[in-house]
Amino acid sequence: MDIRSHFPILQQQIRSQPLVYLDNAATTQKPQCVIDTVNQLYTTLNANIHRGVHYLAEECTARYEAARGTVQRFINAQQNYEIIFTAGTTAGINLVANSFGNTFVHAGDEIIVSEMEHHSNLVPWQMLCERTGAVLRMLPFDDMGELDVEKLPALLSKKTKLLCVAAVSNVLGTVNPVAKIIAMAHSAGVPVLLDGAQGLQHSAADVQQLDCDFFVFSGHKIYAPTGIGVLYAKEKWLAAMPPYQGGGDMVKTVSFAQTTYADLPYKFEAGTANYVSAIGLGAAIEFLQTLGWDYIGEREQQLLRYATQQLQGIEGLQLFGTAAHKVGILSFLLHHLHPLDVGQILDQQGIAVRTGTLCAEPVMQHFGIAGMLRASLAFYNTEHEVDALVKGLLLAKKMLRA
Repeated sequence: MDIRSHFPILQQQIRSQPLVYLDNAATTQKPQCVIDTVNQLYTTLNANIHRGVHYLAEECTARYEAARGTVQRFINAQQNYEIIFTAGTTAGINLVANSFGNTFVHAGDEIIVSEMEHHSNLVPWQMLCERTGAVLRMLPFDDMGELDVEKLPALLSKKTKLLCVAAVSNVLGTVNPVAKIIAMAHSAGVPVLLDGAQGLQHSAADVQQLDCDFFVFSGHKIYAPTGIGVLYAKEKWLAAMPPYQGGGDMVKTVSFAQTTYADLPYKFEAGTANYVSAIGLGAAIEFLQTLGWDYIGEREQQLLRYATQQLQGIEGLQLFGTAAHKVGILSFLLHHLHPLDVGQILDQQGIAVRTGTLCAEPVMQHFGIAGMLRASLAFYNTEHEVDALVKGLLLAKKMLRA
């Protein structure tokens, strides 16, 4: 299967070198079918949705709502109105932190997050605690990068109002036992928000089977356009939560005396929606479904095994995140050389990796370091690109140690 031909950006050269794109945990590249969908919408169908009665508006509206249905089936939500389009994972989490948090969380209550969370699943809860007087509790992970789930029962109490955890760590690649975590939380009557941003590009998610209360993800991490994401929430929570933002399209009636809100899902979709990117998200999902999760999972695990073996062969390279179950994310340091210096030398070879704290400073603090390098794999990467990374790291090691 000639996967790479579907991704035009991968065919170019960077600094006179073939592009080796290994920053997929930050954002994935877009297949031609998604690019074509966005281009077609802007060139032939662009019109604001849910408002006009003319052809363009009606066609765009129909395709936007069809994309909602595609997402519903993709994550197996029970109802299409449990799918809220957002600007991304961060926007979805902030929606819950404000709408759910301001309603159900009060002074003295507690929220549990894991030690390995991305800032997007930490800072909004800190802000909520500052507003309400609630307390943030932390579920730790060990030096292999695995959550210490056995410590969770001691954290759960009648004060706990929400547990928030990533399906997959964006730094360590760890696939967390979220089904077990959700079951433990629910046994204590605690709802769960699952951050699916790093997991959904690697494997399927079934929100009904998981029984999570909230599930968030970003389109740009699953081969879709930027600026679009999804919040799934069980109907009972969406019905009980007030709107997060006010404006057009989220109202039934408006007067100076009183405003009434639209039905689900629209009461949470204020303003002009990013309908082009939402439709592009639908196209990306259909592309992934054409490939199939079996192919994606097997190919990425094959690459992960090869890359892990090759990196472990570099003297002085330290890998972080050695969980038994992980995805194709390899975070490391090279001979205590500064990650930024190494990353810049790799860039001169056309190799794109991530450097720094990776939007997860508590993970860095756990290991007592200032930052890391991260190479993150997708199914369109190759063993040859892994070899190029190894060659680039050896060159950086030689240059910087000299």
